[in-house]
Amino acid sequence: MASIQQGPNGPVLVLKESALQTKGKDAQHNNIAAAKLVAELVKSSLGPRGLDKMLVDSLGDVTITNDGATILKEIDVQHPAAKMIVEISKTVDNEVGDGTTSSVVFAGTLLARAEDLLKKDVHSSTIIEGFQAAAEKTLEIYSQIAQKIQPDDRATLLKIASTSMQSKLISDDSANLSKLVVDAVLSIATKKGDKYSVDLENIKVEKKPGGSIEDTQIIKGIVLDKEIVHSGMPTRIEKAKIALINSALEIEKTEMSAEIRITDPTQMQMFLEEENRMLKTMVNKLHDVGANVLICQKGIDDIAQHYLAKYGIMAIRRVKESDMIKLSKATDGRVINNLDDLSEKDLGLAELAHQKKVESDKWVFIEGCKHPQSVTLLIRGGTQRVIDEVDRSIHDSLMVVKDVIEKPEIVAGGGAPEAFAASQLKEWADNFSGREQLAIKKYAEALEIIPLTIAENAGMDPIDTMATLRSKQSQGLKWTGIDAKNTKVADMMAINVLEPVAVKEQIIKSATEAACMILRIDDVIAISGGPGGGGMMG
Repeated sequence: MASIQQGPNGPVLVLKESALQTKGKDAQHNNIAAAKLVAELVKSSLGPRGLDKMLVDSLGDVTITNDGATILKEIDVQHPAAKMIVEISKTVDNEVGDGTTSSVVFAGTLLARAEDLLKKDVHSSTIIEGFQAAAEKTLEIYSQIAQKIQPDDRATLLKIASTSMQSKLISDDSANLSKLVVDAVLSIATKKGDKYSVDLENIKVEKKPGGSIEDTQIIKGIVLDKEIVHSGMPTRIEKAKIALINSALEIEKTEMSAEIRITDPTQMQMFLEEENRMLKTMVNKLHDVGANVLICQKGIDDIAQHYLAKYGIMAIRRVKESDMIKLSKATDGRVINNLDDLSEKDLGLAELAHQKKVESDKWVFIEGCKHPQSVTLLIRGGTQRVIDEVDRSIHDSLMVVKDVIEKPEIVAGGGAPEAFAASQLKEWADNFSGREQLAIKKYAEALEIIPLTIAENAGMDPIDTMATLRSKQSQGLKWTGIDAKNTKVADMMAINVLEPVAVKEQIIKSATEAACMILRIDDVIAISGGPGGGGMMG
């Protein structure tokens, strides 16, 4: 055990008896092996011809997906170095939404290339410096080749959304779905000066099995998975005036245990009538203001329901707070805490509020809002599994459109920018004397894994394809990439395969940082009894 040293007065014990320690080459080798394995897991799901993974959890629930972040989130990774690679996919997913698989595959390849250099006795800090220099240069190359666009240029946004969907289950429906995605994002984008900002919280995604993916629709308003409270109420109201109330339409019971002594039956009657009268006053207030739809965050008393039905007011109760906020943004109404404060200008407006049957449930749709700052995407599909995957794919697509609107610069997809950066880096590396040059060349090789993997997953010959790709890149055709759909090397700009620069940059940053972090580790000490104690040495 490395933790025992022979001192002048017998052995000196530093670590616990049961602690495991891996040092130097072994530790690095272990960590790199773990990271490479994680990359192998998701590699086959990259690109338009990538395949899906079926994940079964401990309860037997099945997830079928090719979204890198989802795959790595669902499998419970034990090895600490592998966990760091899983974290990259989470960061990329939260930050830019797409490119999760690419970032993990790239990080794994960087480490594999670093391992070649470690075997040749190149010191890890030299490799790290080379990698970091190469990453900065790559980001510089990206910003040089990026094309600026108008943030609200619908045609380009549609191409971006559609490209993101090409590698997913929904690629066949991408024409229809990308329209929905772009509409949804543009309707909630807010402009400050020249810059746009997009808060995807304002897009509510509701899923319901049934129909097919084509039946997915966007509702310029909000869908509530609730029923109308009383059967006597209207189920359809045009020109809806909506009151959003945060308090209960019930009579508050007293906090303390109070006792009322009644000596005469008429008092009892008065007591009950007073409750009725209070509830009726509340409903009258709504009627007087002109509200014909009531959406309440809390409960509605039975007697109040009766009066509401009498006035022909449609009411929904116990609506989530997040939905209330979205409703307020969609209908331009104000959420009121106290009924007495309600005035006509607080009401939200919508063309139509109606209850509709979706599969076996009744849901309330509030549609046709004038300038909704919040909208709903209602996802349909054959089965629950299909819908979950459509949801994940649409999330990626929404994120990508958001990225472009916030940072309106694009590059081509299909591994074109990576291949271009790789060829540039190889030339640039010759400016360095010493071993850093080797690290930069290895970085360039690692970048080529993206087009290479896309080609492999499409069943193309990897050697021929890369040779063709390199020769076209060297002739200055920088948008040449892998057209996996038609299994050939093609100009990706010409076939409208576009991606945001923001995604490409995030892939480079996250993968390089994680790879360098793993390369810095030369000693792994596992205090047994802690998590991963056994798996460390595996």
